[in-house]
Amino acid sequence: MSLGQNWHNLTTEEAFKILDSSQNGISEAEAKARLHRYGPNQLREKERVSPILLFLRQFASPLIYILLLAVILELVILRKPADAGVILAVVIVNAIIGFVQETRAERAMEALKTLTAPQARTRRNSIDREIRASRLVPGDIIILEAGDRVPADARLIEAFNLSADESTLTGESAPVEKFLGSIEGKATLADMGNMVHMGTSIANGRGTAVVTATGMETQLGRISARVQEAKPPPTPLQRNIAKLGRYIGVIVLGITIFLVILGLYKGYTFTDIFTLGIAAAVSAIPEGLPVMVTVVLALGMRRMAQRRAIIRKLQAVETMGAVTVICSDKTGTLTESEMTVREIYANGRTIEVTGAGYNPQGQLLDNSGPLDIAKNETLYLAMKIAALCNDASLKADGDEHILFGDPTEGALLVASMKAGVNLALLRKESPRLAELPFQSERRYMATLHPHENGTGIVYVKGSVDIILGMSRYIHENGTSSEMNEDKRRLLEQINEKMAGMAFRVMALAYTECPGSPEKLCMANLDGNLTFVAMAGMIDPPRQEAKNAIAACKRAGIRVVMITGDQEITATAIAEQLGLSGGEAVTGLELAAMSDNELKNRVDAISVFARVEPLHKLKIVEALRSKGHLVAMTGDGVNDAPALRTANIGVAMGIKGTDVAREASDMVLADDNFASIVAAIEEGRVTFGNIRRSVLYLTSTATGEMITWFMMLLAGLPLPVVAVQILWINMVADGVCAIPLGMEPKHANVLDEPPRNPKTGVIYRGMLYRILFLGLIMAIGTYSLFFRQLPSLGLDHARSIAFCTLVAFQWFNAFNARSDRLSIFKLGFWSNRWLLFGLSIGIVLQIMVIYAPPLQRLFYTTPLEIYEWGVVIGVAAIILIAEEIRKAVSPRLFDTGK
Repeated sequence: MSLGQNWHNLTTEEAFKILDSSQNGISEAEAKARLHRYGPNQLREKERVSPILLFLRQFASPLIYILLLAVILELVILRKPADAGVILAVVIVNAIIGFVQETRAERAMEALKTLTAPQARTRRNSIDREIRASRLVPGDIIILEAGDRVPADARLIEAFNLSADESTLTGESAPVEKFLGSIEGKATLADMGNMVHMGTSIANGRGTAVVTATGMETQLGRISARVQEAKPPPTPLQRNIAKLGRYIGVIVLGITIFLVILGLYKGYTFTDIFTLGIAAAVSAIPEGLPVMVTVVLALGMRRMAQRRAIIRKLQAVETMGAVTVICSDKTGTLTESEMTVREIYANGRTIEVTGAGYNPQGQLLDNSGPLDIAKNETLYLAMKIAALCNDASLKADGDEHILFGDPTEGALLVASMKAGVNLALLRKESPRLAELPFQSERRYMATLHPHENGTGIVYVKGSVDIILGMSRYIHENGTSSEMNEDKRRLLEQINEKMAGMAFRVMALAYTECPGSPEKLCMANLDGNLTFVAMAGMIDPPRQEAKNAIAACKRAGIRVVMITGDQEITATAIAEQLGLSGGEAVTGLELAAMSDNELKNRVDAISVFARVEPLHKLKIVEALRSKGHLVAMTGDGVNDAPALRTANIGVAMGIKGTDVAREASDMVLADDNFASIVAAIEEGRVTFGNIRRSVLYLTSTATGEMITWFMMLLAGLPLPVVAVQILWINMVADGVCAIPLGMEPKHANVLDEPPRNPKTGVIYRGMLYRILFLGLIMAIGTYSLFFRQLPSLGLDHARSIAFCTLVAFQWFNAFNARSDRLSIFKLGFWSNRWLLFGLSIGIVLQIMVIYAPPLQRLFYTTPLEIYEWGVVIGVAAIILIAEEIRKAVSPRLFDTGK
C-alpha cells in the first residue's frame, strides 16, 4: 500500500518520520499490524471467464441462431437427420474456431508475477532476516545487493556504488546510478535516482532502503491494474464482420418471411414452405465466411512471419493494414541500439569516424583523408586513453561483434580499434595498477598505469563539464600547454555543438602521478588534468528505419517517436530519421496536460521525450479519440497497458520482456521498425484478399436468393435442396475462397492512403457488383432449370441446376481476383493455388454427381457429357460479362471504396 507521498522529494529522515520507522526497522508486532492494514505485497488478478462459458459464447450470434433453428426444423418437422447433421457440423466447426482464438488470450498477468521477488532480506528490530516478499509492509528496511530483484518500491537510505537495471519499467537499457539526496520538484520514473522499484533488479553495488509502497500501490502494481483494466479495442475486421452478420441476420429473417408468405400465396404445401424457409436461411448465410476469414488471416500471418513480424492474435493481421499512426520506441527500433563514436575533437579540429555499431571496421578522417595516428601524437594519446580507461570488451562471433560492458565504453573501445590501436599489446605494455570506477556523483572514471621512471600516469574519461573543470592544461600537437579562457570557451562551444547533434560527449584527459604507481593519487587529479580530446557518440538511426518512415509518409501513415531520452537528443534523432516538422513534448509537459488539451494537440506532436510508464497509455487514448488506428511499440513492463489498449500492440522480440510480449498483438523478431511497415503492407494485401473472398461468397448467396424469388414467382419447385446449398456454400465455394486469400498483390499498396476503418468489408460499389454477379447466376440457373424440368423430371433438373450454380462459382473465382483488371492482364497462372483449388472442386463435384453414397446424401443423379457442356457454357457467361465490363468501365463499382 502506498502512503501517497512524493518520496523522492523527501530526505531519508523525513521518510523515516512519515513511515514511523528507522534504520533498525520496525518490530514484528508492528509488521503484523501493518500487513493486516495494507494487505500482502503481491499483485492481484481479476477472476477469469471459464472455458465452458467461453465456448458457449461462440454461439451468441444471430446467424448461429438461424442455423440452429434450421437444424431443429430439419430434425423435428422434416425428419431429415442427415441434413440436420450437416448444418450442425458447420455450426460446431465455427464455434471451435472462435473458442481457440479466445483461449489464446492474454497471459500478461502471469508474466508480471514472474517479476516479483519470492523472498526479501529485511531488517526488523535491528535483526537481518529473510522473509517471504509478500509479507513486506511500508516501513520495512530491505537489504539489496547486485543480482537481487527489488521486492517493493522503496526510498534508499544507504547506497554503495549502487546501480539498478530499470529497463522493465522505463524502457532504457543503461543501468541507473543511485544516490541518497532528495530531488526537488516533479521527476519522471527514470529520474528518481534515490528510489528503487518492485520488479527492477540491482545491477551493481549494495544498499538499504525503506519500503514506501507494496502490492498494487507500487509502480509495477499500478501497471498491473492498468493491464487488467485495459480492454483491447475490437479490430476493424471484427467490427465489419459483426456488422455484416447483423445485416445478414436481418436480411435472412426478412427474406425468409417474405418467401414463406409468397409461397403460401402461390399455394405451396406446408412441407414445401418449411423446406423453402430452411433453404432461404441456409443460402443467405455464407457458412464458409468464418472459416475463410480465419484461413486468409492465417496465410497473412505466415507471410508476415517471413518478414520478421510474428502475429500473436489472428485479427491483428488485417488491423495492421488499417493503421494510421505508428508510435515507436527509439532505442533499438528506430536506432541500431549500438553506441557509435561519430566525431572526435582533438588538436583543434574535428575528426570523422566512419562505420557503425560495434564492428571495428572504419576509419578516422579529416579534410585531407584517412589519418595515421602514428603521426598524430595527440590523437594517439586520446585513443590510448579511450582503450585503457575502459572496462568493456569485444568478442567476434563470425560477422557479428558482441559487446560485454557499458555501451558508451564499447563505443570508445571500437573507435580506438578503428584508429589502429592494438588492444592486446597496449594492455600488456600498460597494465592497470589501480582504478576509480565511474560513479554518478563524480561523473568520471580514472585508471592508473605505469609510466616512465617508475612514476604513474592516470587516464581519465567522463562528463565534459566535469573534466574541463578539473583541467589546467590542454594537449595539442604533441605538447601540453596552459589552458586559457579562450580555449576553454571554444571547448565548451564544441561540446554544445556536439550535444545539439544528439551526441553523447565524453572528455578524455590524463595527469602524471608522482610517487608510488601502486596508488591512484586522487588528491592530485582536480586542477591538474591535461585535456586531450572529446568523443561524440550516438546510437545511430537505422538506415532501413529511415526508408520505412519515408514509405509511411507515402502511405499516409504518421510516425510518432516515444523515448526516455532527453528532449534535445530525441529531437536531433527525429530530424535524422525524417520526423522533423512536428512538436516535441516532454513527459512532465504531457503529465500537466488535460485529456482534452492533449487530444487537441496530439496530431501536431511527433516526438515525446522523457516519458513515464503510463504516458504511452495517455498518448494512445488521445490518438484513438481522434479516430486513429494506433500501432504502439514497446519492450518493457511499463509498456503493457499501452500495448493492450492500442489497436495493435507491437512488442520487441529480442530485447522485449515477457510481459510486453504477452500483452502485444505482434512481436518483431528483429526489433526493427522496417518490419512494422512490412507488416502493414501485408495487412493491406490481406484485407484486399478478404474482400475478394467475401465478394466471392456473398455473390453465391445473392445468386441463390434471387433464384428462389424467380422460382416462386414462376410457381416452380426449388431447383436445389438445403444440403446441396450447404455443399455449394461450404465445399464448392471453400476450395476457391481460400485460394483467393492467397492472391498476390497487384500493385504497391503502400502508395495508397490508409482505408477508412469505418468502411466495411462490403462497400456500396461492391454491393452493386454482388447484385450484378448474383443476377447473372440466378438468370442462368433459372433458365436451365425451367427448360430441363418438363423433359427430365425434378431430380435430374435439380442436379443440372446444382451443377450450374457450382460451375458459376468456378468462373466467378477468376472475376473475384480483381475488380478492375482483366484475368488476361493478371495472368491466368499467377495464382496457382486458385487453379489447384478449382481442380479439387471439379473432382469433388464429379464425385457428388456420380458416387452412389454421395448421390443418396445430396439427392443427385448422373449427368450426360452434353449436359455438362450446356452447364459450362451457361456458367461461362459470368466471366465473359465481367471481362466486358472491366474493359468498358473498370471503375464502375468503385463507389464508396
